[in-house]
Amino acid sequence: MSKKRRQAPPPLAERRRKPARRVGPPEWVMPVSLAVGGVVVLTIVVFAVVLFTRSGQTLTGGGGPTATGQTINGIQCQTQEQVLFHIHAHLAISVNGQSRTVPAGIGIPDPVTQNTADGPFVVSGTCFYWLHSHAEDGVIHVESPVQRTFTLGDYFDIWGQPLSATQVGADKGAVTAYVNGQRHTGNPRDIPLEAHAVIQLNVGQDVPPKPYTFANGL
Repeated sequence: MSKKRRQAPPPLAERRRKPARRVGPPEWVMPVSLAVGGVVVLTIVVFAVVLFTRSGQTLTGGGGPTATGQTINGIQCQTQEQVLFHIHAHLAISVNGQSRTVPAGIGIPDPVTQNTADGPFVVSGTCFYWLHSHAEDGVIHVESPVQRTFTLGDYFDIWGQPLSATQVGADKGAVTAYVNGQRHTGNPRDIPLEAHAVIQLNVGQDVPPKPYTFANGL
């Protein structure tokens, strides 16, 4: 009686191999990381938009370059401030109910700024136009060697910003102007810069005029 032959075991290469262990993070980690990264980026974008649109932002853009020393509307830029005719007015700007900051250094090319208890103050520059600003308080300094009528349009021309019945700087819309609490019905460019004149320009939404108290010595 013949014996049955045993079949030889399969070659080692054909034997079932155990699955290799995964090296690295699980498959779910990458989608979660991408989702978290997206949330972080979105948060940063939203925060930047909020900062940009917050009230009090500085009025910029929409006009030509700020004057750099050339005579504008007969108004010169001189190395020393002039005091023969020396008065001050105040300008406030609101766009759809949000205030805009009128910057320091208007009419002072290459301004040199010092920090004070009241905030940055421009102390010098290449020259001083007869109409200029030293701080972000909205005060317009009229310091001229001749006594004449200066207008808000002159100031905006030196600033390099457009001003009309439909635009203030880069902001467009119906412009409502107030002078000393009273509505000005003419062209806002024609508003005279008189001693202690309180001027308010509203673009779009009309808001009640706000009073302003000049500091001692102004």
